[in-house]
Amino acid sequence: MDSIQNILAQGRKTLSEHESKQFLASFGIPAAREILVGDTADLVTACKDIGYPLVLKGCSPHLSHKTERGAVRVDIRNEEEALQAFDEIKRSMAPDEVSVLVQELISGTRELMVGLTRDPQFGPCVMFGLGGILTEILKDVAFRVAPLEPGDAMDMMMQIRGRRILEAIRGMEAVDLDAMASILMTVGQIGLENPRIQEIDINPLIIRSGRPVAVDALVVLN
Repeated sequence: MDSIQNILAQGRKTLSEHESKQFLASFGIPAAREILVGDTADLVTACKDIGYPLVLKGCSPHLSHKTERGAVRVDIRNEEEALQAFDEIKRSMAPDEVSVLVQELISGTRELMVGLTRDPQFGPCVMFGLGGILTEILKDVAFRVAPLEPGDAMDMMMQIRGRRILEAIRGMEAVDLDAMASILMTVGQIGLENPRIQEIDINPLIIRSGRPVAVDALVVLN
């Protein structure tokens, strides 16, 4: 992907979902496997490379509300479904929004979120809480000013009301707290090292086999 400086030079203030996850992955934050495609030939190849089931999403720096735009298709099981979803997503997007993201389907019932916001007084602040639709409904989040030490990250996770979601429950293994703490500390460090980053939103982080995987992300620049 382009550097942050190049993206700003293009007059852009947001990274696309794919660019955001590429950027975060360069710091070691785990993300779902995905391939960006622009036509049906590349789509078929990407589907074979990643393997079914899949998720297809419209991808553009200007497309932040994909579900509301009808630009997301989930649990795609074969090539016929993939081609149909690709066509539907392309028709829902503007002419300059030409790319579609082919992503592995991450199975897991627990969704968390990690974020960063740059406060005018305190600087980069890390956020942790329940993810998915619960982010807006319950607003169950904790904040810490960066940089974070391991103890800070653990305290954040224990601070939310829904912290039992991190435990072994209903046959699911406990969340790897060390892995989650590493993500929290890394996001804080990214904010300290990159003053042009205004916000980071990693939501959801789906828990797969006890470990968090970033399924969607957005990086906003100032």
